[in-house]
Amino acid sequence: MRRPFALLAATLLTGALTVPAASAADGDEGFTLKDPRITESSGLAASRLHPGVYWTHNDSDDGPYLYAVDGATGETVARLTLTGVGTPRDVEAISVGPGNRIFVGDLGDNLGGTWPYVWIYELPEPKKLEDATVRATQYVVKYSDGARDAESMVVHPKTGRVYIIDKKEEGGHLYEGPEKLSPSGDNVFEPVAPVDLWATDAALSPDGERLAVRGYFGGIHYSWNGGRPKREGRLSVPLQGQGESVTYSADGSRLLYGSEGGQSPVEAREAPGGDSGDGGGKGARTEGGESAAGDGSGNGNTVKVVAAAVVVAVLFGLVRRRRRG
Repeated sequence: MRRPFALLAATLLTGALTVPAASAADGDEGFTLKDPRITESSGLAASRLHPGVYWTHNDSDDGPYLYAVDGATGETVARLTLTGVGTPRDVEAISVGPGNRIFVGDLGDNLGGTWPYVWIYELPEPKKLEDATVRATQYVVKYSDGARDAESMVVHPKTGRVYIIDKKEEGGHLYEGPEKLSPSGDNVFEPVAPVDLWATDAALSPDGERLAVRGYFGGIHYSWNGGRPKREGRLSVPLQGQGESVTYSADGSRLLYGSEGGQSPVEAREAPGGDSGDGGGKGARTEGGESAAGDGSGNGNTVKVVAAAVVVAVLFGLVRRRRRG
């Protein structure tokens, strides 16, 4: 997760724009992760078995743990300890597939291609929410075109097929896994479609028809198009210090965005196709830094947005110049 530029820019952007807190009337309206053990929330998935509950995990240096969080309170209601797997290296993604099966992507490669393979873990979602030890199945994953860093994984809610998006600053690709993962041998993922974003997470809608991809500075939504996504437009993503996760709510009406850090907020925005039809909300921003705020606050907010965009542009230019040097 090479992201010093992202962290610096996000910090400055947060100071340039103030985002109103989302209402926490229920789990689909946003919440704060209150568990002190959750310091690097790097993936997020809405439970379909337990409405209003969200699964998350730490990035690295934590262990084989998953946390079930009550979206109404932000409190952890269960911690699962995975057995049957090795020591996790860099867990970056989580998704819920058909039959309430949880998939965990241990996909991160901070050096951009060091590991000859990565792992996916699969386990049943417990019917009762309590601290428990759960045996998981471990799958070995390789890419047809060589090792790479990735932080985004989705599981199709109808077919159960697993997809990964690699993480490249200039944009990556959607990789399609085998029709069914095998616990023996290698599971080779093939690139099938470009993704125009430096992706840190992705989510499929509950009906499997829409794909949301987020990055540090925005997001894009696609129609799924049978696994060959077609770009539809930009997502409005809340300003977050280190934006790492996204999930659809269980009913598909909302997108919830998470960030790393202790006591980190999970913020909700209406998903594309919802009442507003724009996937945004007040104080949100799109992939290109455009304001999605429609609150009639006038030129003050415009100035802030322009200032934020300038900060991003200047920092990005400095980083590019340093790399060329």
